Amino acid sequence: MNGSDVGRHGLRDTRPGREAVTGARAGRRRHRRGRGEQPMVPAAEFSSYYGKPVLNKPTWKPLDIAGYLYLGGLAGASSLLAAGGQLTGRPWLAAPAKLGAAGAISLSLAALVHDLGRPARFLNMLRVLKPTSPMSVGSWLLAGYAPLALTAAVTEVAGRYRLLGSAATLASAVLGPAVTTYTAVLLSDTAVPSWHEGYRELPFVFAGSAATAASGLALAAAPAAEAGPARRLAVLGAGLELGAFRLMKRRMGLSAEPFEQGRPHLLLRVSEVLTAGGACLAVFADRDRRLALAAGAALLTGSAALRFGVFHAGVASAEDPKYTVVPQRERLEARGS
Repeated sequence: MNGSDVGRHGLRDTRPGREAVTGARAGRRRHRRGRGEQPMVPAAEFSSYYGKPVLNKPTWKPLDIAGYLYLGGLAGASSLLAAGGQLTGRPWLAAPAKLGAAGAISLSLAALVHDLGRPARFLNMLRVLKPTSPMSVGSWLLAGYAPLALTAAVTEVAGRYRLLGSAATLASAVLGPAVTTYTAVLLSDTAVPSWHEGYRELPFVFAGSAATAASGLALAAAPAAEAGPARRLAVLGAGLELGAFRLMKRRMGLSAEPFEQGRPHLLLRVSEVLTAGGACLAVFADRDRRLALAAGAALLTGSAALRFGVFHAGVASAEDPKYTVVPQRERLEARGS
């Protein structure tokens, strides 16, 4: 049979790749084969050129940086409690708060320097002050706050130079709120989706978390008769932390998804339970020393779990391109409509 015969009789060349069957005929043919209709184009996948991620995920060490976030918050809020105890005549509340602030900021700086690799790298950040850089402002803030917290603690232990110690305690309390929240600004200033999109509420989340940690330390260390401010701070801090975090997740949309998956979800769920439970125990901690210890342990652990959960959620959001690409597309579409 020659080529003209093929044309006259409507016969097809059966060699593969010569004809692509599409449309209704293809659907009917596939249906007859029992396989159902198959899409001609594969489902879209969020990826990038050559398999490279859209963002480079943070290279920070989880234990160092999440610990740095947690300990810095504990220190700043403890300075506030120390000043409050000093001004209201509660020396047994002020003393452990001063020691806690000094110890926490020392460990926080040690964790930061360990992540940086060399102490000189931290000192290099103090060469200039750049108000538009959260890292630069934070470095100078720590450089000013740490000596004050240490001075307050040393004079408390020594029992001497009370006037100097009182001045250092009050000055560290002035810087305390900034120490508790600047790390949230630092995270939000990055391109990591689950950190950046929470820029409005994350400072309030960290402030509440710092308050619960400091009140937990005070409840565990101070006598019940002087721990009233710590109990009230525990309730206020828990309300601020849990409320702001829920509001943040609701506003963030898709970027909040990493908070609800895997390790971050487990850590944040543990944090929620411990923080709420610790605040409830704190209300009744004036009646039983064991309740005070349990409340303190729950609040300290819950605050730490929150910082680690937020850290790991940010890393997970940087690893998946959809958390970067989809919100960008949505903003472009909203701008064009």
